[in-house]
Amino acid sequence: MKNNIRKATQDDLVQLSQLFDEYRMFYHKTSDLSGAQQFLAERLEKKDSEIFVAEDEGKLVGFTQLYPLFSSTRMKRYWLLNDLYVNSNSRGKGFSKALIERAKELCRTSNSCGMYLETGKENRIGNQLYPSAGFKKYDDVNFYEWEMES
Repeated sequence: MKNNIRKATQDDLVQLSQLFDEYRMFYHKTSDLSGAQQFLAERLEKKDSEIFVAEDEGKLVGFTQLYPLFSSTRMKRYWLLNDLYVNSNSRGKGFSKALIERAKELCRTSNSCGMYLETGKENRIGNQLYPSAGFKKYDDVNFYEWEMES
């Protein structure tokens, strides 16, 4: 397998948007390909996230998107690994781990203190993947969300 993990560019937008739309549908959101393309185009243009893509034989098969945060107590940048997705035909081939390794490289090169992520308790695959990639489950805090009503 030719495993190429690289930073996403505007040239990737069409294929990346398709993957992003599939990712959103995996999380029970309605398909919105044009919205996905607009959202990702803004991220790439404004450079307010880091997006890495997994490419296999010239076709994008997965991506990860990280957002910068800061840790006040550590006084350093921290990364939120917000999105990780590999299409169903390419799973089990090491792309997810390779994308995570590229995210770790970003942490090192940006002099950050690390990254964190959140995944559903029912995400069996993710809950096996992340510990095997060196993530530690953190049970010492409660995670809360406040959501705007639509």
